[in-house]
Order: sequence, then structure tokens, then C-alpha cells
Amino acid sequence: MRVLTAIPVYNEAKHVQSVLAEVRRYSPDILVVNDGSTDGTAALLDTELGIFRVDHAANRGYGAALISAFGFALERDFDVLVAMDCDGQHEPERIPVLLEAIHDCDVVSGSRYFRDFRQDTPAPTDRRFINAAITAEINARYGLNLTDAFCGFKAYRRSALEKLSITERGWGMPLQLWVQAARQELRVKEIGVPRLYLDPNRAFGGVMNDPEQRLAYYRDVLAAAERDVLPAVGESSRCPCPGSR
Repeated sequence: MRVLTAIPVYNEAKHVQSVLAEVRRYSPDILVVNDGSTDGTAALLDTELGIFRVDHAANRGYGAALISAFGFALERDFDVLVAMDCDGQHEPERIPVLLEAIHDCDVVSGSRYFRDFRQDTPAPTDRRFINAAITAEINARYGLNLTDAFCGFKAYRRSALEKLSITERGWGMPLQLWVQAARQELRVKEIGVPRLYLDPNRAFGGVMNDPEQRLAYYRDVLAAAERDVLPAVGESSRCPCPGSR
């Protein structure tokens, strides 16, 4: 099984080298999507040998970085894509756990609320509230059984990527993913991962810093995803239980 670990990076000069050093222990094939970094991240990546790399000339957004990663994985015929962040919130040692879990499903997603871990840190109040509200809405509207709609630590089968048509370039990309996964009846599973907020004051930027506007944006993404034109799926490949663990 050929596995690619993709890491979206935007101004992560503080973390990128240590994260890559740890990821190398668990994934021989690594893709870094440098999403228009301006803080010296690109220069540090120039010193990293043996990685794949995609550079966006300007910052396009979190979702745009993952769209590039999805396309790269499909073009290079990888069987599984693991996606993780570069800010220290995701522990590379849990990559094998994701890969073990994907044997009987299409998408495995980390959840910071699935179970408790010794190293858990408190989530910022507004993020916890919005996550809970949006997760509950997704479960009620689309028949999923999620506990964390926003965790970016995921593993995707190639066949799952082929059934998605992700276009959301911003922070709401995971929500478009869940709507499309439900519509395509993909098999979804969550695994517990630690809840690590190393910098609880880190901001989204722009209007996203306002919780009410952020919540409204997320709901707009959900509504728009219901109208997405998706790749055709043969009946024989459908799973009858999109919310199964």
C-alpha cells in the first residue's frame, strides 16, 4: 500500500523542520504544500531532501492547499493519503493508527472529542462551541455520527478522493467534505487523537476571528455543498452505512 502524507504549510518556520523530522519516522513519502509562506518557511524547505513539494505563489487558503494535495495523490497513484497540520497539534506517531483504521472504511478522521488523553489541553471556548454546534448539525442533516467535524488529521483512500469534488478553499473545507462523503455514502470512521492547543490565542485571520461570522460562513459552506456536482458512483461501490464507525 503506497501512502502519502501531505502537510499544508503557511508561515510555519517555527515548526516545519521538527514536524518533518518526526513524520519521516512513519511515512517515507511526504508532500509539503507551501501555501504562499512569507516567513522563511520556503527557504527551510529548500534544505529538506527527499520530500515532494507544491508551492503556491500566494496564500490561497487551507482548503486550497488540501485540494492541491488531493490532486497530487491522485496523479501519482498513491493508495492512501494522510493529511495533517504543521502547527504541532497533530502527533505523527498516530499516522499508523490512521492507517490501521482505514482497512474497512473510506475516510478516517481524527477526533479531539472521541476520548480523553492525558496530554489534552482545553479548547478555546468559541471553537469548542462552534465545533459542537456544526458537528451536531452535520449529524442531524446528513446521517453521520461524528464527534469532531473540524479535525484536519485524516486518512483517505484513493477511491474516496475520486468520489469527491472539493472546491472550498478556506477553513470550511472539512464541512464540504462531510456533505460530499454523506452524499456519496462513503464509509467514515473516527479515531481519538489528543486535543493539543499549543497556542490558544492563534487567530484565523480577518472576519473569521469573529465567532458569529465564522459560524455563518460554516453554515453557508454546508448549504452550498448540497448543490455540488459530484463524480458518478456505481451502485456496486456504495456502502449502505455512511455513519458507521
